[in-house]
Amino acid sequence: MTESRALLQHFLAALAYRTQKALRHAPAEFADFRAGTHVRTPHELLWHMTGVIGYARTMLHGGTFRPPRLPTFAAEVARFHATLAALDADFGDETLEARITDEQFLQGPLSDAMTHAGQLAMLRRLAGSPVASENFIFARVERGHVGMEQAEPAEPDPWWRPDMPPPAPGPGNPYAGG
Repeated sequence: MTESRALLQHFLAALAYRTQKALRHAPAEFADFRAGTHVRTPHELLWHMTGVIGYARTMLHGGTFRPPRLPTFAAEVARFHATLAALDADFGDETLEARITDEQFLQGPLSDAMTHAGQLAMLRRLAGSPVASENFIFARVERGHVGMEQAEPAEPDPWWRPDMPPPAPGPGNPYAGG
């Protein structure tokens, strides 16, 4: 396997981790939360993310990928992770030749999906159930680990409180007393 394909697999694992972080402990009503007119709900976002990852697979297999919306959020979450696992396996298959470069996978569908993982986290805050911050450098992200079961934060930010706004970046975090 090439170094760039291994890196793409690691990116998929990071995407799985961040998506599950945004979904973990979400209230049941979160799936249908709509922040505004014509803004995707979390259920719709995850459906779209599945479509984006499935589209990436067409760059290796040809054809098209247009998944139907599943009736439950739980089913949508499971299908998303199954689609991630399929792409992860594709990246590990040295016999598959892509119609695009590994860089194009990263700048296109994979970055698009990661953006939506961030949107899920933002929607959690807007829905009144913010996601705790952490130092993602130390997150337990392992290549090949793209399923629903993801590790808890390895280094959560000890100052984080759900009732406080996020601080400005850099040293001197006001919630840490420094």
